[in-house]
Amino acid sequence: MAHARTRDDQPATVALAPKGRRATSDAPTGGEGGWSGQDEKPAADDDWLPVNARRNAKWWYAAFHNVTAMVGAGVLTLPYAMSELGWGVGVTVLVLSWVITVYTLWQMVEMHECVPGKRFDRYHELGQHAFSEKLGLWIVVPQQLVVEVGLNIVYMITGGQSLQKFHDVVCHGRCRRIKLPYFIMVFASVHFVLSQLPDFHSISSVSLAADVMSVGYSAIAWTTSAAQGKEAEAEVDYSLRATTTPGKVFGFLGALGEVAFTYAGHNVVLEIQATISSTPGKPSKKPMWKGVIVAYVVIAACYLPVTLVGYWTFGNGVDENILITLNRPRWLIAAANMMVVVHVVGSYQVYAMPVFDMIETVLVRKYWFTPGFRLRLIARTVYVALTMFVAITFPFFSELLSFFGGFAYAPTSYFLPCIMWLIIYKPRRFSLSWLTNWICIVIGVLLMVLSPIGGLRQMILKIKTYKFYQDYSGLSHN
Repeated sequence: MAHARTRDDQPATVALAPKGRRATSDAPTGGEGGWSGQDEKPAADDDWLPVNARRNAKWWYAAFHNVTAMVGAGVLTLPYAMSELGWGVGVTVLVLSWVITVYTLWQMVEMHECVPGKRFDRYHELGQHAFSEKLGLWIVVPQQLVVEVGLNIVYMITGGQSLQKFHDVVCHGRCRRIKLPYFIMVFASVHFVLSQLPDFHSISSVSLAADVMSVGYSAIAWTTSAAQGKEAEAEVDYSLRATTTPGKVFGFLGALGEVAFTYAGHNVVLEIQATISSTPGKPSKKPMWKGVIVAYVVIAACYLPVTLVGYWTFGNGVDENILITLNRPRWLIAAANMMVVVHVVGSYQVYAMPVFDMIETVLVRKYWFTPGFRLRLIARTVYVALTMFVAITFPFFSELLSFFGGFAYAPTSYFLPCIMWLIIYKPRRFSLSWLTNWICIVIGVLLMVLSPIGGLRQMILKIKTYKFYQDYSGLSHN
């Protein structure tokens, strides 16, 4: 028998309610401030949803889910992005992105319960409240899917590349070389199993393990880089890695997207907050914000040393993935690459869970599938197989980051929360809040427009010489 759920725990699922079924009302009912003191039985078709199946998470759950969502493949490419930007611009972009995304993430946490008695458990539900039921779906869902599905594809590639690097380092030329597509298949095989875990709570252990690994390989990356930097005799070249003017321009634009990619956690923050209980006296935003602060401290502790020390050591000679540049001590580099594998396993699951939620919601509410293990087995297995296929077909790691980073990560992380804040709270014109939000919007729009250009150009250059389903080692930028 399903347990009772209070009014404040009801999800806002207006647009997804099928014909003939009453959607949850926007209007708060009963009690002071719209809160009802009476328990209300949850809708039967909400109990199985991955996002709001259980609401007993603590603040530390929010912390390590957010770290898993943020720190990942992106941190390994930040030294490479610095080589496209240079010292001054690179540090400015990195710090400014951190500040802006902390602010917009705070906005998301605050807006989770901006209507008394109602929780916006999903990004698109908040978008529907801000923009209208239909327009909100069209604005948010496509961008959110591009981010989450795009990240899952990138993590497939990253996991495969790290497994390949681990194999090559351990074998040290004694083994037969195995092509990247096979390693991506090995990495995907783990997700065929883990994707059957029903909800966010069930992947908590995976997420925690991913966090430990992210701190571990980040520490290995920057400490090993620092050690090699002290031993280096040759002078490091800090000029922009491209030698031609078009190469410098497009490299700069692509690097902006790579930085944007590292702050994509906004796309799952409401879904994470949905797992925390909330009452009028103890709203979910308090433990959630505490978890976000801890997560962002960890993020800064990972991003800044890896970026600055990695670029200081290798300059414009750094590879797309800094662990590929590092080659000794071999046992430590092998361990770091395996840590990356474990971490992106967790990251894949965190970003896949909202996608599973959308897929299963549509299948059950629109096409009347029966919720349960059989539905999960079929739907999630097909999804994992599709992301694996795309990753094997287009293994362009850095270019995928910069293209997707600008195209979708910039809106959902940098300026869409600001637009919704202006619509919902209507701050006074030219007030500090109004000005801050508009500054973030302008920066985010510029990032969205400019950064995909660089990534798209580099993908075109690499496709010219790439043979599908063959090994891929990457090409240098012009």
